[in-house]
Amino acid sequence: MTSRPRIFGISGWKNSGKTGLAVRLVAEFTRRGYRISTIKHAHHDFDIDKVGADSYRHREAGAHEVALVSGTRYAIMHELRGADEPSFEDILARLGPCDLVLIEGYKREPVAKIEARRLEAKSREPLAPNDPHIVAIAADHPVDGSALPVFNLDDTTAIADFITDIVKLPALTD
Repeated sequence: MTSRPRIFGISGWKNSGKTGLAVRLVAEFTRRGYRISTIKHAHHDFDIDKVGADSYRHREAGAHEVALVSGTRYAIMHELRGADEPSFEDILARLGPCDLVLIEGYKREPVAKIEARRLEAKSREPLAPNDPHIVAIAADHPVDGSALPVFNLDDTTAIADFITDIVKLPALTD
C-alpha cells in the first residue's frame, strides 16, 4: 500500500447505474484480495442516524462530532453546521490505508473515471465529451461514435480488469 491510495471514479447522471457498478466492483476487487474504500458524494441532505437514537440526540443537542463504536464497526458523524462542504482531498485524507479508493459522484474531480450510462438515467447527455478524465464508458445500450473503450454496464470483471490496468494495481501474492 502507498501513502496516497490509487483512485478511480464512477460518474454519471442520476439512475445511470453508478451505485450498482460501484457495489459490484467493490465485491470483485475484494474477492481478488484488495482492500477497497469508497467515497460517495451526495447532492442532497442525508442522514445515517435514526431519529430518537442516542447519537441522533447528541447531534441534535449540538455535538460537532459523534462517534458510534461497537465491536464490529465505528462511524464518525461530523456536523458542518453551516461550514463549507469538505473538499475531496480532505475526505480522502481521513481514510485509512487501502489499495484503491472508488469514488462515486464527484464529477468534477480530476481523476480517471468511467461514465455509467443507462437508458433509464435522468439524462442521456454524455459526460465524456466534456470531461477529459473519463477514460471509458459502461452502458446498458450500444454506444456509437466514441473513441473511448465501451463496456457492458454489467461486465464487472472486464471493468475491474480495465481499472486494474489504468491505476496500476499491483498483483497480489498469496
